Parts: sequence; C-alpha cells; structure tokens
Amino acid sequence: MNSHLFTRVAFVLLLVTSLIFSIATRGVAADKYVLPDAAEDITPVKTGQRAPHFTVRDVDNNRYQFDPNNLQNAAVLISFRGGWCPYCNMHLSELRHVIPEITAAGIDVLFLSGDRPELLYASLEDKTQEDIGELGYTILSDADLAAAAALGTAFRASDRVKARRIEKGQDIAGSSLEQFGALAVPAVFVVNKSGEVVFSYVNADYKVRLPADDLKAAALSTVGR
Repeated sequence: MNSHLFTRVAFVLLLVTSLIFSIATRGVAADKYVLPDAAEDITPVKTGQRAPHFTVRDVDNNRYQFDPNNLQNAAVLISFRGGWCPYCNMHLSELRHVIPEITAAGIDVLFLSGDRPELLYASLEDKTQEDIGELGYTILSDADLAAAAALGTAFRASDRVKARRIEKGQDIAGSSLEQFGALAVPAVFVVNKSGEVVFSYVNADYKVRLPADDLKAAALSTVGR
C-alpha cells in the first residue's frame, strides 16, 4: 500500500471513528437520566421531604452548589423552562413585586433555568430584563438537568417542541432541551434553613404559574423556622 493510499485510509478510519464516538456520546448524554415521557407523569419532591443536593452553574459558568445540609438562609427555588418561554418571562416580571420583600427578610431566591450560563439573562425578553434589571435576580443554569432531575420535575420533551424552538430561531445550544431533549416543569419549592421543603407548587400546565402573593406568603412563612 503506497503512502498516499495509506494516508487516505487512515483519514477515513479516523473520520468514521469520530462519528461513531460523537453519536455514542450524544446517546450517553440523552440517556443520563431516566425521565418520564410527559409532564403529567413527573414525581416531584413534596412538602415535608428533604430538599435534594444539586450543582448548577452561574452566569460565569462557575459551579453553584445547593446543599440542604448547610444552608445559611431559607431558600426559594423557582424553576423555569428558559428565556425563550413567554410564560416564564411573564412570571419573572410579575415576581418583581414580591422578590425584594422576600430577600429583605433574609431568604435566598434562586431561579433555575434550562438555558446555558451565558444566556441566563441575555435570552430573556427585553421587557423582562428591564423589569428585573435592578433587583439582582440570581438566575442559575440547570442546562445539565441536575437540579430538575433531583427535584423530580424533569421530563422528556417531544421532538416537536425542540423543532419548534429551532424553527423560531431561538438559541437552545447547550440547554437541557438540546443536550437531553428534556425540560423541567415550572415549579416553586420553599426550603427552610433545616433543608426541609415546607411548600411546593408544581403544575404540568406550563401556562399556569404560582401567583406572586402566594409565593410571598409561602416564603415569609419560613421566617424564624
């Protein structure tokens, strides 16, 4: 075999190997979690149970650990699908009326998004960014689905949902939807300083969200607990 033919064969073998590895890697990523096929079939963490430990990422791609065994303050966990979701944007804007009072009471409020870190704020609608701009919302990336899987809110999204996002030109690269074909059902969990879930709201209908006043009442109920 001459050197030119050998080089060509080696290149083809390398290309085929790379393609096989790429496909296998995507398969491993997609199968990392055993998830229900519908939002209605999730089994989320319930009131009275211990909150799970999970690791997410901040806007600078730094690790952020939520450890129920080492909480400095009570915490509110608010998950949403991503900045591309209009109902998520409306909810984030609505909550601006109560978040300052909740944080002033010494309660941490953590928003968990399916977007990759650098899109956590940039992907939100302009109006939403304006509404929450001065409030210092802590939005964290759950693109790896760690929080949603631990909280029991993750489910397999249909191919149609993913295709629709792409068709609309929305940037879902690196998101939980793109990596795992999965989304989190929007949810709210209130966790006291002892790490116990004292309130939860999960609705499979992503168009229905917890009213701001109800969130405030649930969060403030942890004061002194």
